[in-house]
Amino acid sequence: MLINLIPDFLAVLNAPDREAAYYAYFDRHRTLLTAYWDNYVLEPSGPHFEEVVRATVNAQRDDLHALLARTDVVALVQQAEQRVQQLLQPDMSFDVVVMVGVGAANAGELVVDGRGIAFVCLEHFTGVANPDTQGLGLDPELIPLWLAHEITHVVRYTSPASRSEMRTLIEDSGGYYSYWETGRHATLRELLANEGLAIHVSRAVSPGHAAWEYFGFARRQYARIRELEPVLQRAATADFERNALGLRLRYLSGGMSDEARTVERVVLPERAGYFMGARMVEAAVNARGLAWAVRASAHELAFAAQPLTMERTRLTVVS
Repeated sequence: MLINLIPDFLAVLNAPDREAAYYAYFDRHRTLLTAYWDNYVLEPSGPHFEEVVRATVNAQRDDLHALLARTDVVALVQQAEQRVQQLLQPDMSFDVVVMVGVGAANAGELVVDGRGIAFVCLEHFTGVANPDTQGLGLDPELIPLWLAHEITHVVRYTSPASRSEMRTLIEDSGGYYSYWETGRHATLRELLANEGLAIHVSRAVSPGHAAWEYFGFARRQYARIRELEPVLQRAATADFERNALGLRLRYLSGGMSDEARTVERVVLPERAGYFMGARMVEAAVNARGLAWAVRASAHELAFAAQPLTMERTRLTVVS
């Protein structure tokens, strides 16, 4: 189901007392927004919460208004969702949320009470970087790419046919997705595969972008990661069966220190694990297709292409 929070947020900006209006908006959508803040921002209470709210409601928003005037965002979102439905054939219900965030993630995934939620935050897709909102200035044409990425996570986490670690961990947490808890308990193999699968779906849903855009990289960062692929592969492979929040942050998060990202005396670029994950699952996607791969366990993905590889080898030897 599509949930469009943009009119509610614009009403906050038009209110005489914007801060009071934001708190009322938060209360109306408390379940969703609490999960968003807890996973991607900070705990929604106390002075830091109030400081972020104050900055959010008083930020200059000309870029957002221009985006909404020239782009049918809802149509973009609906088209992307329909394409993902065709590719992944979801066997459960989920929500897609269009919202204005507080400058944190440009898009993300949530599970609340067992229901998956994919969201996109428009402040990052205005085409103009905005220091007031911490907006990234991404082209709105990238909205389908990122939405497809997040819906893929939602299917992997909540499909009754999913064999992923993530689904088990979320079920064990009462149907609630926590970035931090899954980061502590999921193996690195699962975490990398999870992001790699989402990248392959985003390529299929929104083709034609520069290769690095599917990873959220800059061009030079992408080139550097490709150059370091052997180092990245050795390091990640050694950690595949380990689980620790530090591993998720090292390979899949921004904002980590150089020391935290150093392996074999080489500083890995931020979020280099997205590239590794896409490489890990590529053979399985090619052999079994996206709908199967998104629901497969990380070990199933590792072995999915083996029969095909072995058969090709046998044919080569026979011929």
